[in-house]
Amino acid sequence: MSPRSRFILLTLLTLVISAQSTWAIPAFARRYKVSCTTCHAPFPRLTAYGEEFAGNGFIMKESEKERDYVTAGDKMLWLNKDFPLAARFDAFATWDSESEATTDLQTPWGVKLLSGGTLYRNIGYYFYFYMSEHGEVAGVEDAYVHFDNIFDTPLDVMVGQFQTSDPLMKRELRLTVQDYEIYKTRIGDSSTNLAYDRGMMLVYGIEQTGTDLVGFIVNGNGIPQSGAEKTYDSDRYKNAGLRVLQGFGDLFSLGGFVYIGKEQPASSTYTNEVTYMGPDIGIGVGPLAFTGQYLLRTDSDPTFSDGEEIETSGICAELIYMPRGEQSRWMMTGLYNRIDSDLDVHDFETWTLSGTVLVARNLRLILEGTRDAEREANRLVFGVTSAF
Repeated sequence: MSPRSRFILLTLLTLVISAQSTWAIPAFARRYKVSCTTCHAPFPRLTAYGEEFAGNGFIMKESEKERDYVTAGDKMLWLNKDFPLAARFDAFATWDSESEATTDLQTPWGVKLLSGGTLYRNIGYYFYFYMSEHGEVAGVEDAYVHFDNIFDTPLDVMVGQFQTSDPLMKRELRLTVQDYEIYKTRIGDSSTNLAYDRGMMLVYGIEQTGTDLVGFIVNGNGIPQSGAEKTYDSDRYKNAGLRVLQGFGDLFSLGGFVYIGKEQPASSTYTNEVTYMGPDIGIGVGPLAFTGQYLLRTDSDPTFSDGEEIETSGICAELIYMPRGEQSRWMMTGLYNRIDSDLDVHDFETWTLSGTVLVARNLRLILEGTRDAEREANRLVFGVTSAF
């Protein structure tokens, strides 16, 4: 057994021992003795209360009591009596008309361990460890500490590792197997996209006007493999972004996003300046919820060869139908992805229709069909997603 395998096995054994009997239901529901429907409709999609709960640093403030923690008589210490731990398991069977392996049993497609909760008053944490993703150990993806209502103001600060697309459409919370492609696409040899990155995110809400402001500064090169110098950033530059969201009651929201970055690989004397900008819209009417995103990405030299400027536009549009609202046992999702780039290799267009049925609050079945217009291929997915 390799040293890495022994380390992973030791880590898992430690988590199992510390969890004891707490694996019965997901960590937050177990901690507060509430149903999954309090925050999810269905999981992992968040309800309005779930968004508030996450925004509070995974803390239900009305339920937080000092007696629920180990304080040891120290007012500056709040230790969870039980270490909150949960797991997620995804397994799929796929059929792809143009794949070399037409049928594929992706069982499991992913297994992850999750933990989150309170560190202290108005301070929370969240992380998960991907034990298996696409058959490989992916390691830690989301991992951050959340400071809520700093100085009794509507300012929140998150420090750690997160997705820079989270203020737009949260990839980890989607109901479809098909991804939101424009967020994870890298252009040419660029290492920049809107998926996972390391840095700091600031969130400020203006209650009087219903306006939310989200700003962040990140390394800009994703989650790189460890290099010889063990540095996280691959150059001297930092990237920054800002998202403004204006709500109009509970039915309509309109947002705008801008992202500015610069990168220079160690092996090149050329730099690439990256910008994203674009609007997004959210509409909720009865059983229907629509989210739409348009992004224009511009790279000054993504091949790092004194090349020409490359423009890439992306559309992501999602429509969810839940016949009984948040209490629905089944729902349908339509998802459209389109990427048009000056580098034709990145062109992408898919149409997806996905159905979800809840067998239990923490277990759902998925049947999903996708038409890939670029490959002229069809894909069918049947799967199960569970959390426990």
